[in-house]
Amino acid sequence: MIREDQNVTAEINLYYDLFVPRDVETPVPLIITVHGYAAHKRYMMREAKLVAPENFAIASLEAPNRFYRDAGEGSYRPVAGWLTEHRAEESVALHQQFVLDVIDKHADEGIIDPKRVYLHGFSQACALNFRFALTYPDALKGFIGICGGIPSDLDENPVYRPTNADVLYLYSTRDEFYPLEKFRSFDSRLREMLPSYDSKQYDAGHEITDEMREDIREWLKDF
Repeated sequence: MIREDQNVTAEINLYYDLFVPRDVETPVPLIITVHGYAAHKRYMMREAKLVAPENFAIASLEAPNRFYRDAGEGSYRPVAGWLTEHRAEESVALHQQFVLDVIDKHADEGIIDPKRVYLHGFSQACALNFRFALTYPDALKGFIGICGGIPSDLDENPVYRPTNADVLYLYSTRDEFYPLEKFRSFDSRLREMLPSYDSKQYDAGHEITDEMREDIREWLKDF
């Protein structure tokens, strides 16, 4: 007799980079930045440092599913992704626990203020981060989503509640992965359900542009 889908629980290491500004009084605000598909933590650390106020700490998370991507001329570079089609709910739960553990760890150390945490993500990470914000509506002070979707189970998942975070949603007119009408439908749905929401459309592709970075910097100054 075959017993299907037996399992044991195992621990894995989840990696992230942490930047803490010098010569500032702690605890400080924290931006948790999350990369998209086939990227890495160093990329999003660079992006977050371009927009974060000088007194903010930054934690750049790296996805657990690692693989190699063709970099041309016979070379390959290591990259990572967050979601798998098989048991995707386990990937979502892992991401959420990762975010919670990073907040708790550095709050306990006295480095960051857990009441001033901002979640920042691009592409694949956008919907993933929205799932966190809607599952833990009181965990975040702010949320920034760039060129990504919203949860596909937005209307069906009983766990979701409107986040109390201030939300900034940025999207492009020429995105290779999302038609503009799809983005506009996401925008309309989010505006209906979130109490503190702002969005902006850009003449760009699937990318983070200088104009987007400038708008994020200005938005964060209000906090």
